[in-house]
Amino acid sequence: MVEGILAGMRVIEGSAYIAGPIAGLTLAQMGADVIRFDPIGGGPDHRRWPLTVDGHSLYWAGLNKGKRSIAVDLRSGAGRELVTALITDGRPGGGIYASNLDYPWLDYESLRLRREDLLMLRLTGDGDGRVAFDYTVNAAVGYPAVTGPTEHDGPANHVLPAWDVIAGGYAATALLAADAHRRASGQGQLIRLSLTDVALATVGNLGHIAEAQVNGTQRGRNGNFIYGTFGSDFATSDGRRVMVAALTRRQWRALREATGTVVELAELERSLGLDLSCEGDRFRARERIADTLRPWFAARPAAAVGEALDRHGVPWGPYQTFMELVADDPRCTAANPLFADVEHPGIGRHLTPGVPFTFSHAPNRPPARSPLLGEHTDELLQAILGLSDLELGRLHDGGVIDGPRPTLGVPG
Repeated sequence: MVEGILAGMRVIEGSAYIAGPIAGLTLAQMGADVIRFDPIGGGPDHRRWPLTVDGHSLYWAGLNKGKRSIAVDLRSGAGRELVTALITDGRPGGGIYASNLDYPWLDYESLRLRREDLLMLRLTGDGDGRVAFDYTVNAAVGYPAVTGPTEHDGPANHVLPAWDVIAGGYAATALLAADAHRRASGQGQLIRLSLTDVALATVGNLGHIAEAQVNGTQRGRNGNFIYGTFGSDFATSDGRRVMVAALTRRQWRALREATGTVVELAELERSLGLDLSCEGDRFRARERIADTLRPWFAARPAAAVGEALDRHGVPWGPYQTFMELVADDPRCTAANPLFADVEHPGIGRHLTPGVPFTFSHAPNRPPARSPLLGEHTDELLQAILGLSDLELGRLHDGGVIDGPRPTLGVPG
């Protein structure tokens, strides 16, 4: 088994939803030993949709690939002591705890009394500790006001939980930075990160805050056009749609040549008094440009469109459903090193991604299966805490720990 670049790092994860599990998933896919603890029977996301026909959560399995799982009665003193002991285990590479759930008995000051160099990441919804989710945060930072068709009245949500995904990446990065600092200084620390701050930082980094404060303007909706340059969707003769972008001057030249519209677009440029080699002018003329290009796309099937655009180096992509992605896209196959066909317990075999980057001098851990809830309870408590078979038996009999359970039916 390839260990991965983070072999030797151990992270205890107490999380749910998306951001916390993604942080642990990222570290696990690079080789860290990520151990997630859950209450017996599963946490708030253990049965979240989408489900298999017999009730296994594909959502939970997807976010916990390559991790090890223990199930503990988190209400009992004995169960809490087991989790605390795992977090504060004194061996090198351990002493790292990441959570986006509020367990008051796992506070930083109490934990560091048992391991002074503890690294703890606390991910919250809002910076003041209030509960917030991706969808409530997104509502507040402005994007629903610029999402959707130009004629739409009212906010328009998007379905990608972008702030959760970005926060998971930030959380993994912060833990790696804190671990590097600990290796150099011996110091542990508490890392605080909030979903709202991740969103606000991104909105600021992309210029939206400055646009409001400096220009005093409110950006409008642009439908499927790309703001500030030229990009739009087009229908092909066989009923498909493609998204095309021309951000640079070279891409703009390539788009004109690929579609045979050099003369028509030059005439449009003269008539409008614009320089369409400039991104801003292309955006100003976006609707007229799209009108000029639309007949070329409408006269050709998607395959011919893609071939011509590829030959000229025009950035484009087909619109496709998840089903079409799996059935038709050669990038979403086991031929892509990102993926492997993996058998997941209780779910079956399916295409499973690993980490989406590579290192030149370190191997990546191959895509791994998801655990069953509590699958590694006995193994981990024996290996890390040194519990005997007799002690494990007593904990099982007392309902303090649990192992994998048979598949339950689909909830009503």
